Amino acid sequence: MISTSALLAIAALAIGILGAAHWRARQEIERLRKHGEATARNLESLQTSFARFVPSEVIERVITSGVSTSGERKDVTVLFADLVGFTALSENMEPAELVEVMNGYFERMSRAVKKHRGHVSTFLGDGVLAFFGALQPNPWQANNGAQAALAMRRELEEYNVELRDRGLPALAVGIGLHRGSGVAGLVGSHDLLQFAFVGRVVNTAARVQDLTRTCDADILITEAVRQDMDPRFVLRAMAPASLRGIEKPVATYAVEQFEERSSV
Repeated sequence: MISTSALLAIAALAIGILGAAHWRARQEIERLRKHGEATARNLESLQTSFARFVPSEVIERVITSGVSTSGERKDVTVLFADLVGFTALSENMEPAELVEVMNGYFERMSRAVKKHRGHVSTFLGDGVLAFFGALQPNPWQANNGAQAALAMRRELEEYNVELRDRGLPALAVGIGLHRGSGVAGLVGSHDLLQFAFVGRVVNTAARVQDLTRTCDADILITEAVRQDMDPRFVLRAMAPASLRGIEKPVATYAVEQFEERSSV
């Protein structure tokens, strides 16, 4: 017969074993919790980093459904902006100074686009290509595009004050907007994919931007954009112009300002 003291010793041993197992289990749970938190932080950091190259909406879609190169036809407003005379200007600047000036310019233009529900697709040399309505349906895309263009004008005016204070020449920009149908999606090769909008509307926006070089206007829109715009935008009709690759002359309008009307 086992004595009481022996039973107590066995019970104590069992409690010790269970206590040690419970401690190890809690340690493992805590380790897994910390690992999970670290993994979540890493994923969030990666997602934030990738969002600088691909729209966050596209990243979420890839995470949820995987990579798909199937496009979707959408009605999109395209904005194309290009610096005026910057090629000649850049030849007199040191490379480091040129990069700094361009980065400051792109930062301000991107901020204006993002503020008005747009997405900067790419930088083409000193040009900016942006879309409104390409990622999500946007019935106000014409207004958003025009507001972004006006915001870009204001941003550049402020940036030019900074450039002059540094003894650098001021920048000038021409902006063209057009609206139309095209295909939005991931486009590219097996090794490299990027979100893009494919359609004639992109080329037309670029051609309209070219017109700012020869007329007294820094922001031009087409009739396709004008017909869906808020009447508070002050527009100036321009003479119809021939655009390369387009059969008929295209009517354009200079965007002067947006009038805030008092409710009083």
